[in-house]
Order: sequence, then structure tokens, then C-alpha cells
Amino acid sequence: MHYTLRQLEVFVAVAQHESVSQAARALAMSQSATSTSLAELERQFDCQLLDRMGKRLKLNALGFQLLPKAVALLDRAEEVEELLRGQQGVGALDVGATLTIGNYLATLLISDFMQRYPGSRVRLAVRNTRHIIESVRQHSLDLGLIEGQCDDDMIISQPWVEDELCVFCSPRHPLAGREHLELDQLLREDWIMREEGSGTRMTLEHAARHRRSRFNTLLELEHTEGIKRAVESGLGIGCVSRLALRDAFRRGSLVPLPTPELDLKRQFTFIWHRHKYLTTGIREFLRLCREMTAGAKRSDDIPLPPIP
Repeated sequence: MHYTLRQLEVFVAVAQHESVSQAARALAMSQSATSTSLAELERQFDCQLLDRMGKRLKLNALGFQLLPKAVALLDRAEEVEELLRGQQGVGALDVGATLTIGNYLATLLISDFMQRYPGSRVRLAVRNTRHIIESVRQHSLDLGLIEGQCDDDMIISQPWVEDELCVFCSPRHPLAGREHLELDQLLREDWIMREEGSGTRMTLEHAARHRRSRFNTLLELEHTEGIKRAVESGLGIGCVSRLALRDAFRRGSLVPLPTPELDLKRQFTFIWHRHKYLTTGIREFLRLCREMTAGAKRSDDIPLPPIP
């Protein structure tokens, strides 16, 4: 063959980071060696794979076609190396999870995975839905666990387990204990909201799309726990997954509010790139995910250790 796996590794890193210098840091190579490797790959086949746009390098049409094939080949090569080394692990795995899944499920799953495959390496990125989808699309992540749906044609989605959001408040809030509330009344309250691009925010706004009134957003926070603390302190009301509220409801530090006019159901979903090679590690991680939620009708039915 007229190319090496190292050349493909450099090409993938540059494509993902859109920068030779950032790719060099990620690969622990010098910038000159990284640039030379990429240039040699293009010279050998008399082609160009990336175009310079300002300070960034962007894939051209040929590079876009090559990227998923190069990633798949590198994944297979890593499996071969693991086999030849006689290791018990199943390679490296880059998983992305949205905040609810990342904080309440993914760490437990990764712990179980690494106990079963002690030679494995797993990296977890916890971001909002929009960021996880884009990272899967760019092959920066092997697998995404998101809250909601993904309509990108380049990404395969598989439903995992149903989830439901819940509007909640402090037990000292004036609305606490009400058996019936009009949606317009809720919309006028001060809301502590997730940021734009989060699955929680998208589900909530979609559920209220039929009303002309908009949410009275007092504060936007990127973290579920921060929203819970702000609501507990009496700043306003919030809306997050029932999974994240289960222990707070049990303790009585937060209470649910009735929302019969809002459909707050959604799916936790697996996503991966359409051209992604599903390694043994990815397949085993998916199996463990399904094993964890077997028999659970909704995410807050999943048996988890209580948070003190």
C-alpha cells in the first residue's frame, strides 16, 4: 500500500481539529512532522484533501468521502493490535452523553464496562444535545447518548429508554401543593432554564409551542444540579428529567407541579455516524446500556443507588 496508518491518523486528527497545530498536540507529534505526514499522503496520490479557509482547514469533497473510511480502518487496526497484544480489553471508546444521562447513568455504565474489560480505555464527554450530535457527525465521538431525537441524515439513531421531564418547585413556593395549574399561569412564573441547544430545553419549548405566550426565563444554567439548587433556594421553577429529581422528591427538598397540558415525554437515544464501524467495544457498551434498562418503562424506574 502507498499509505500508512500513521498518515491516516494524522489526516483524521487534522480533519477533526481543523488545525495542524491542534492535531499535532492531540497526537503528541511536532507540528512540522504532522504537516509533513499530511502533505506526503496528498503528494503520493496527487490529491488535495483539505482546503484552507482563513485559519481553519476544512474537508473538501474527497476528504469528506475519505474521513469515515479512514476512521473505520483505524478502528479495525486498533482491534487487530489489541488481539495481537493478547489484551483483555476491547480498545478505546469515546462516548458522549448529554447532561442527564452523563450525570446519572453514563458513569455507572462506564464503571461496569471497565470492570468487565479491565484493559479498555473509555473517555466520556458530557455536553448538550447539539454538541454531542455535531461531535458524532465529525467522528470526534464513537457513540452518543442523547435526550431527544436527531434528524441528521448522516447519523443513525436507535431508541433506548423513555424519559419524562417534570416541572418542579421548592416546597415553600406559592404554587407548591396545587392540584391544578393553567399553563398560562406557569408561563408567567420565573423559570430557571437549561441553555439553548439542550435536549431538555428543546422538549419543553416544543411541548408549549401551541401557546403564544413565552417562558419568562429568569436564569439559564448549563447544569441540572445548578437548576435544582436554584429552584430549592426559591429563585423560580424549573423543568428537568424525573430521573434527576427522583431523590430530591424522595427527600422532599423539591416537589412536582401538575402540567396536564404539556406532553413532556421523550426518548433517550443512541446515535452513531452512518459510516461508523461498530467495534467490539461499541457493541459491548450498547449491550450493557440495554442490560441496565431492561424492564424499566421509564428512566426513573431504572434501579440506581440513591443519592444521599
